[in-house]
Amino acid sequence: MAEWSRVARRIRVPLGFVFAVLYFWLARPTWRFLAFGAVLIVPGLLVRALASGHVRKNEALATSGPYAYTRNPLYLGSLLIGIGFTVAARSWWVGALLVVMFFAIYVPVIRGEEKFLKEKFPEFEGYARRVPRMLPRFTPARCAEDGGGFSMGLYLQHREWNALLGSVLLAGALVLKMKFFP
Repeated sequence: MAEWSRVARRIRVPLGFVFAVLYFWLARPTWRFLAFGAVLIVPGLLVRALASGHVRKNEALATSGPYAYTRNPLYLGSLLIGIGFTVAARSWWVGALLVVMFFAIYVPVIRGEEKFLKEKFPEFEGYARRVPRMLPRFTPARCAEDGGGFSMGLYLQHREWNALLGSVLLAGALVLKMKFFP
């Protein structure tokens, strides 16, 4: 499993490009479904943006902001974005590809990252007992180490604006597909 976690980490971005080509080919968008999808895409982008402004990679265990609700807000945000674009695509095949990709790629990556965090930060085990892996708590967990508030500098450092840019470009591609390739 540890080996697959490393492989999954390496192939997730290139596989994402393959998924994007299949997505565009299989998508049958309409304005209504694009709007329904946006109801999930926008919150997903917000969750990712907030999370990226709280995480100090490899320096401190992130426990503030969205990390007080879920241990993996970046992946939760990505999942919301993925489900939103699946709705916008109006294709069961796209949904099936998303499920396969999530379980084959992201679940092993999450497990590998949690193993790393457990080794690097002794407080991770207590944090993991209080905060769920993916589905968020209703109230924030109290953690001894609060990393502080949102940092725009961290958001920019982590280049999280790429998720927003990618989402705008993909939504634009869906609009073009509706107009020129119905």
